[in-house]
Amino acid sequence: MVENEKKAAGREQAVSNGGTAAEPPANWTPTAEAKSKATTFRWIAMVLWILAIAGEAVGIFWLLRQRVFVGEDGTLVRDPDTGLIEEQGVTATFPQWAFITLLVLLVVIAALAITGSFLWKKANRLDPARKSDTVRFFVQNQLGAIIAIIAFVPLIILIFLNKDMDKGQKTTAGIVGIVLAALAVVLGIDFNPPSVEKYTADQSTVIQLLGKDEVVWVDGGSVYHVCEEVSDIQTGSEKRTGTTAQAIEAGKTRLTLEFASELKTCGLAVPENAADIVTALRAIRDGQTDTLLPAPVWADPSDAPIDVEDAPAADELPSDEETPAE
Repeated sequence: MVENEKKAAGREQAVSNGGTAAEPPANWTPTAEAKSKATTFRWIAMVLWILAIAGEAVGIFWLLRQRVFVGEDGTLVRDPDTGLIEEQGVTATFPQWAFITLLVLLVVIAALAITGSFLWKKANRLDPARKSDTVRFFVQNQLGAIIAIIAFVPLIILIFLNKDMDKGQKTTAGIVGIVLAALAVVLGIDFNPPSVEKYTADQSTVIQLLGKDEVVWVDGGSVYHVCEEVSDIQTGSEKRTGTTAQAIEAGKTRLTLEFASELKTCGLAVPENAADIVTALRAIRDGQTDTLLPAPVWADPSDAPIDVEDAPAADELPSDEETPAE
């Protein structure tokens, strides 16, 4: 009896005035608040990256040019090949204060680059790019690593080419620079970047399972759930309800793949092909763009919380000539 009431309630919420099933959103979009946060994070990241590159410029155009001369009372002689006067016995060396400052500067550049990368990736979680837009998707998600390369590689090369550093200074500064650069690049890479397609697949699954874009989550954890009776959110924390976009804004990255057992726990109908839906979601999250997300198959058609018809294929759409005149 309780189970039937829950199913009926779900169908009632999925139906609008006149008895027509509620139309699901055309595509996943971030909330206005999430988009605003993402913009703020990106601006801060850009400022930090600009400071990192500015630090690199200071190192290249000022710090690496520092030198002190040993034996300044050398003898003036004339080079017979060029006719120029030069001072023999004078040696230029890289001062110790500049060497220490260079090491500190490398650490500061790394800190700025890495902090910027963390903020940039956080922004991408809130407002991702489309994987179908290949170039933008790659650049937007791996920009942290690209900036790290720009902020370190020229400086490291010039450290090894500096003629005034002694072997010990050059080796130490070079190794520190390479290690920090590698750390900044690795931390700047997003190995599992979010995408509009991933979020849309989760949203579409939720709508087809529940009849509406509404999920449940708590402050802890990284996923959102299909109902509030499941054990994973019985943590004592406040349960929050909202759309998938609001869950993403709250820091939840995806729909739980245990939705079948959750539906059963909450007394809701479970699609017969739940395992196939999970497999498709995994593939889409792994970056496959040609994976078909199966529609739920219900043992009893009346269990379906929403009826969503397949869109007509492109070759089935009426042409302009076939459109009747008004």
